[in-house]
Amino acid sequence: MITHLALLRGINVSGHNMIKMEALKTMLENLGFQNIRTYLQSGNVFVDSEEENAAKVGFMIKQEIFKVFGHEVPVIVINKEDLELCFKNNPYLNEKDADTKKLYVSFVSIPLKKESINDLKISQFKPDEASIDANRIFIKYAVGAGKTRFDQKYIEKKLNVTATMRNWNTVTNLLKIYEE
Repeated sequence: MITHLALLRGINVSGHNMIKMEALKTMLENLGFQNIRTYLQSGNVFVDSEEENAAKVGFMIKQEIFKVFGHEVPVIVINKEDLELCFKNNPYLNEKDADTKKLYVSFVSIPLKKESINDLKISQFKPDEASIDANRIFIKYAVGAGKTRFDQKYIEKKLNVTATMRNWNTVTNLLKIYEE
């Protein structure tokens, strides 16, 4: 069995794409997933599966959510190693006096090249900062995520990817759950 972490984008946010966690768990059990655990109400779901291919797991979940709930919900599936690499490769964690409340990770659907940072034109969002590492974009907001236009929608449009963001506190807690 492999434990996958499905990151569902945009559920239970501002009254949109409402899905109760118990209904989501039942749906996932009916798909054959086991040991289903959720973190928060915003779409962080651990599932155990015989299926090794993360993209296939994500596709199955996305299709079933649409079939059962009628919501078009992008799903990115990652593993424990992805979360561990967040801690290892986040350039903003090593800064003196790093404010983790302003750190975010945008998980994207495909691996990116380092040069993709140029496509984001991050300089127009200064003093916000960003760094690309494979299928993750590390973000350090100067003020906070709610006060910038450098957000998930912008990233998706500029890079032609599916993305979902998590704040650093959530990333930290998700790794702890993986380690339990």
